Amino acid sequence: MFGDSIEKFLPRLFEIGIDVVKASLGVALIIAAAYLGLRLLRLGFNRLEALLVRAAAAAEVVPGTATKRVRTLMSVLWTIVVGLVWFIAVLTTLGQVGVNITPVLAGAGIVGLAIGFGAQNLVKDLVSGFFLILENHVRVGDVAVINGTGGLVEAISFRTIVLRDEAAVVHVFPNGSITTLSNMTKDWSAYVISVSVSYKEDPDRVVDVMRRVAEEMYAEPNYKPAMLEPIEIFGVDGFTESAVIIKARLKTLPLQQFTIGREYRKRLKKAFDAAGIEMPPPQRVVRTGETRQPVSAT
Repeated sequence: MFGDSIEKFLPRLFEIGIDVVKASLGVALIIAAAYLGLRLLRLGFNRLEALLVRAAAAAEVVPGTATKRVRTLMSVLWTIVVGLVWFIAVLTTLGQVGVNITPVLAGAGIVGLAIGFGAQNLVKDLVSGFFLILENHVRVGDVAVINGTGGLVEAISFRTIVLRDEAAVVHVFPNGSITTLSNMTKDWSAYVISVSVSYKEDPDRVVDVMRRVAEEMYAEPNYKPAMLEPIEIFGVDGFTESAVIIKARLKTLPLQQFTIGREYRKRLKKAFDAAGIEMPPPQRVVRTGETRQPVSAT
């Protein structure tokens, strides 16, 4: 009887061994295919990254920023691809060893649905941040106005943007909540100045003085590198009760518009004083009954 049991057990043991070998070979092939697929995908990602860097670098003003941005995005995409490939490999491996993966897929779907509902704002922030970085709307070091709040961009992530305003207050904006974004320093900046002069002054003479002051700054080594081109004078832009408004623009490197503009205003004031050009004081209106009388602010 013991011999009969052995005779029945040996074929069964042999079948189990064959099944184990088949399953092991299947698992090994799945792992090898996943590994080989990832290596091929890595080569494709490297070529795609090189193409994107060359395409983005052609429009970059600051060298190196395109490379950093593209590598950040490709790193995120690569992480997602690797996770997806190994997830599929694990599910296929479980099927090879005889595990019913249907409940696993159903459970994963339920968990994913629950996470999707619970973290929809987070997902929205991440997706918005991805496209924000991809499209290069704003970079660290830019001066931007987000949802009506302006400041220096100190940090950008896939979830938030951090601004610091002139009062050193830090503002944190989730990317998904950004409705308006204005970049004041993308590629180049500008300082727009409106000059008020008395009606008795000749506008052409005023423009000549404005242009001469700008040319003097443009010729100086301390300011020329920051000034991208000579001053652009738009001409007479409007009239008030006591003054003619002449508008001009100084085009500068990013973040240099305030330094250049404030220095230009200081020199322009001195030049106007030297040339005898009158800049009328601002007027305020005093109401007395039905009449209005302009009164000098001085």
